[in-house]
Amino acid sequence: MNLKQIHNVYFIGIGGIGMSALARYFKFINKNVAGYDKTETPLTQELQGIGIAIHYEDAINTIAAEYLDVEKTLIVYTPAVPTSHGEYQYFLNNGFTIKKRSEVLGIITKDTFCFAVAGTHGKTTTSSILAHLLKETGTPITAFLGGISEDFNSNFLLEGTEYSVVEADEFDRSFLQLSPSMACITSMDADHLDIYGTEEELKNSFKEFTKRIKPNGKLFVRNGLPIDGITYGIEDDSDFCIRNLKIEHGAYIFDLGTPNEVIKGVTFNKPGRHNLLNGLVAFAMAIQAGSPANRLANALATFKGVQRRFSYQIKTKNLVYVDDYAHHPTEINAVCNAIYEMHPKKKVLAIFQPHLFSRTKDFIKEFAESLSKFDSILLLDIYPAREKPIEGVTSEWLLEKIKNPNKKLINKANIISEIKQQNPEIIITMGAGDIGLEVEKIKKELHYEN
Repeated sequence: MNLKQIHNVYFIGIGGIGMSALARYFKFINKNVAGYDKTETPLTQELQGIGIAIHYEDAINTIAAEYLDVEKTLIVYTPAVPTSHGEYQYFLNNGFTIKKRSEVLGIITKDTFCFAVAGTHGKTTTSSILAHLLKETGTPITAFLGGISEDFNSNFLLEGTEYSVVEADEFDRSFLQLSPSMACITSMDADHLDIYGTEEELKNSFKEFTKRIKPNGKLFVRNGLPIDGITYGIEDDSDFCIRNLKIEHGAYIFDLGTPNEVIKGVTFNKPGRHNLLNGLVAFAMAIQAGSPANRLANALATFKGVQRRFSYQIKTKNLVYVDDYAHHPTEINAVCNAIYEMHPKKKVLAIFQPHLFSRTKDFIKEFAESLSKFDSILLLDIYPAREKPIEGVTSEWLLEKIKNPNKKLINKANIISEIKQQNPEIIITMGAGDIGLEVEKIKKELHYEN
C-alpha cells in the first residue's frame, strides 16, 4: 500500500488512544481524516478541535462523500470494533482498502529507525519516557503513544521522520506487524488469554516478535525474563543497572551503571520501581541510539509522566489522590508497592473497576490477593469493553474472594459519597474502563472539600 496515493483516511473506532494518535498523524501530513466512535469523549472532542469530523452513529449516510471514494480512501479499524459493525461491513463489501491499526503503524514505521516497546505492562510509560528523552536530546522522531504524555500533552509527537517510537502491542498479536530496529520487552505476565488460550502461547508470541527485529538490531529485556537480550534491572548483575537507590523528597536518587560507565546521582520523579525500570530501559535504548549519557540522565529527571499512570491528582499534607490505569493483578501490586513506599504508614482506599469478564475470570484469585493488600477497597462493576457477559463472572464474585473485610461493591454514582464517608488519607482509582472519566469529578469535589 502506497500512502502517497491515499487522500482520505477513515477510522472506525477513532476515539481509541492508539487510533487517535494515528488520526493525528494523518491530519498532520495533510490527509483528509474522519471517523466513527461509539461515544463522545475528551479525546474525540480534541480530534474534532483540530478539524477531524467524527460522528457517533453507525450509519453510512453520516459519512462525507469523499470518504466513499474507494480508490482514494484508506479504512483503519480497531479490533475493539465487532466485525458485525455496519460501516465496517459496508467498506468490506465494497472493495475498500481496510487495515488494522497495527498494520498501518507497521507501514508508517517500516522505513524509519523504529524503537518498539513490548511487554504486558509498562509499554505506555516506557515509550513516553523514551520519546521524551529523544526529544530532549534533539533526535528527529515521530512517536505514537498509548497514553497522553504530560510532557507533550498529547499521545502523538512529530519532531521529524527519521526515527519512530511505537508501542508493540501483544493484544491480537498486533506487534507482529512491526519491523523494529531496536526493541525492548518489559514483562511477559499471562494476559489476553481470551486471545492466546495459554500463558505459554503468549510467551511464544513474544519470541516471534523478537524475530521481527531488523538485522543488526538490538533487544533489551528485563533481567529474569526467559529471552536473551541486553538486560536491565535494579541492584543486580544487569548490563544496565540501578544501584545505591534511595528516596529523597518523594523522588528516586541512584547511580546508573552502563556497560561503559557509571552515572552518579541520577534523579527520577515517578513513584514505583516498575516505573524506575521503565525509565532505565528507555535510557538504555536511547543511549544505544547515540544520545549522550549525561544529557539523557538530565532528561530522565524532567520526565513529568503519563495521564492515568500513577498520576497525582491531589498531593497535599492531608490528602493524596492518585489515578492509575492498572487493570491486571501485577499492575495493581506495582501500584500498591509504590503507594506504600512513597507514603508509608498512611491509610489507603483503593477504588477498582475490573476490565473484561475474561480477564476477571482468568485471574480471579490474583485479583483478590492484590486488592486485599489495601486498607480498604471499593469495587465497581466489571467494564465489559469488547466482551459479552460470562455467566457467574461478576464483581460480586470477586468481592467474595477478597479477604480484607473493609470492602464494598458500589456504583459510580456513589464514589464521592463513599470517599467522604471513609475519609481516607490516600485514595487510588484504578482500571482501564470508563473510571477514568470520573477522575476530574472526584478531584474537583475533593479539592472543594479540602
